[in-house]
Amino acid sequence: MDTLAPDLRTMVRTPLHDSHVAAMRKAGTRRAFAPGEMLTTLGAPQAEFLYVEDGEVEAVDPDGRRYGTATIGPTQFLGEISFLNNGAVMLANRAVTAGRVLAVPRAAMLRLMSEIPEMSDIIVSVFAGRRRRLIESNRASLTLIGAERSREIRAIAAFLSRNRIPYSSVEPDSPEADALAAACALESHAPAVIFGDHKVIDDPTPRKVARLLGIDLPLDDTEIHDVLIVGGGPAGIAAAVYAGAEGLSALVIEDLTIGGQAGTSSRIENYMGFPTGISGADLCWRGEVQAMKFGTRFAVPRRATALARDPDGLFRVMLDDGAQVCARAIVVATGVQYRKLPLDRLSEFEGNGIYYAATDVEARYCRNTDVVVIGGGNSAGQAAMFLSRSAHHVHVLIRGDSLAESMSSYLSSRLDADPKITLHRMTEVTALHGETALDAVTIRDKASAQDWLLRTGAVFVMVGAAPNTGWLSGLVALDGKGFVRTGPEVGGRSTYETSQPGIFAVGDVRSGSVKRVASGVGEGSVAISAVWAHVNG
Repeated sequence: MDTLAPDLRTMVRTPLHDSHVAAMRKAGTRRAFAPGEMLTTLGAPQAEFLYVEDGEVEAVDPDGRRYGTATIGPTQFLGEISFLNNGAVMLANRAVTAGRVLAVPRAAMLRLMSEIPEMSDIIVSVFAGRRRRLIESNRASLTLIGAERSREIRAIAAFLSRNRIPYSSVEPDSPEADALAAACALESHAPAVIFGDHKVIDDPTPRKVARLLGIDLPLDDTEIHDVLIVGGGPAGIAAAVYAGAEGLSALVIEDLTIGGQAGTSSRIENYMGFPTGISGADLCWRGEVQAMKFGTRFAVPRRATALARDPDGLFRVMLDDGAQVCARAIVVATGVQYRKLPLDRLSEFEGNGIYYAATDVEARYCRNTDVVVIGGGNSAGQAAMFLSRSAHHVHVLIRGDSLAESMSSYLSSRLDADPKITLHRMTEVTALHGETALDAVTIRDKASAQDWLLRTGAVFVMVGAAPNTGWLSGLVALDGKGFVRTGPEVGGRSTYETSQPGIFAVGDVRSGSVKRVASGVGEGSVAISAVWAHVNG
């Protein structure tokens, strides 16, 4: 299966060409360094691109040890993919010997990368490969203690994992957790989030972690963007790529993780170009990197709460933290969310037995146990196949008596053939049980009107599709189910323009759209031509 980036251990590194270095010398300055000098520090902004002309540099773990076995020498460069979005340094760099770097200011370097695509390809490939190695090494600057016990820490783990941000997870009763607790003056066995080797994040939340890492961008309500893309799923990311490529100043805001609902799919096999499949998160991460290369910015986690149009025609989006964003055009790509089951105690168990995504994060909490997947669509089928690798058994509950209308044929046939998966047709969950965490559910067989109890600590809910349109404040026409209407029938000047000129809708949130990743990507790509015409008309 394809993954998020090339593996640096097998990727043949192509050095920057002499012409690339000559261009950087015109924009940057040379700077000498001494042995032991820190060239970058953990958590600091990546304000410069550092190209090593002479000497040797090592990457440094939070505890001061050398990261890996290799060092960086002449013709190589420092940094990783967060450089594109002005994120914080995730791995510090220290000089091993005396030497010299060519330091290019970030803005100038991004301009050069946009002008010289061959140079950009080399840099982005190496940056992305370094991010992959950081994720796989389990030696990151962020350490989470107690995700197995704490719903709050588990939410942070999900946020980091789905945004492809490296972190390490430590069990609270382990010797490593004891050592961290002693070093950071923490209560033993207490859940915690630690940055570096000693910085404890008080009352940690995804927003606080994002701010620390520099991905929760500070927003200026006086800045006017050409286009604001609300939603970071496939449709929104495709719009972000094409907006940047067309020279529009674009900002994407996403309330949880880049990838949206598609980002929770563990394996997508019917997306063109990936014959062995790719996870939704990896596919969307690649798109995010591509958009950032063109200059599009991302702010995560930020949730839109209201929308207004000013007398001068500009749009103003209010966010959940009180901030505002102003833009000449809006692309609504907020997608849909799974419907919540009408069950007592549902909110009590959400994130602690009830889940709306099946990724590596959730799978680790239900290893060798029975799990339940509720739903009959492709997302439910992909989740069941993924969970069957680690769970003892997967029970798939569907309301009807057939999967033929809601699930792709290749998936339904695999579910039928897998001995670790049982399909329960005409069934539903009627009750949740447990004290501090879910430990059982009551299931009703609607055909026989019989109830039975299943011991499980993990239920994955993947039913229905409720559009995320409440924040639109009545400015655009919706259909009877709350999806956004577009096109000439509501006065839109193009297929994806809404009843309000300058507001466009793409992907699953659009009324009449095909609820598939590929169609969302297509809509987001095509809509930008109409956005460009509106902004420059």
